[in-house]
Amino acid sequence: MNSFVSGDLTEQCELCETAGSLLIYTVLPSGHNENEVSVCQACLTELQKVERTDKADGAYWRFLTATMWSQVPAVQVLTWRLLKKLSEESWAADNLELLYLDSDLLGWAKAGLKEPVEAAPVHKDSLGNQLQNGDTVVLTRSLDVKGSSLNAKMGTVIKNIRLVTDNTEQIEGKIEGQQIVILTKYLRKQRI
Repeated sequence: MNSFVSGDLTEQCELCETAGSLLIYTVLPSGHNENEVSVCQACLTELQKVERTDKADGAYWRFLTATMWSQVPAVQVLTWRLLKKLSEESWAADNLELLYLDSDLLGWAKAGLKEPVEAAPVHKDSLGNQLQNGDTVVLTRSLDVKGSSLNAKMGTVIKNIRLVTDNTEQIEGKIEGQQIVILTKYLRKQRI
């Protein structure tokens, strides 16, 4: 939702409809015709906060309920982005469902949103310590190994573990020469 601000106009804000001195806010990414919106200083300040923090103030943006019906493509795109950021609030989620954008405008609107960075899966032991491939762990309780007569006693040390990539609750390790899968909730990382 990056912007470019320039100029100084005297008309009506295309977002909140406040009359007065206005600035031009460019709805990025550029390459779209008519990608400029005339905004008041208050809306510009709030838009800049959204850009910095990626969070919108629901109390301020409640006027989007009326703004979403604008015929100006840049206003529609900007309104969709703001409603999307506010979608945890019921009024915004309801309005987002009502707001229709054709496929070109929707593509433009989505192109300007930052995708949330998904955290990489983390394996943690029973105490919350992060586990890594090659770590040494200790069993925190005795475990019967399924499909075997092996009983792994509490306090057993397992060296050079391997993390199960598709399940953060499991690791692989060898006990008495046998490779087994162990739940991380029954382990604690051994400190060197």
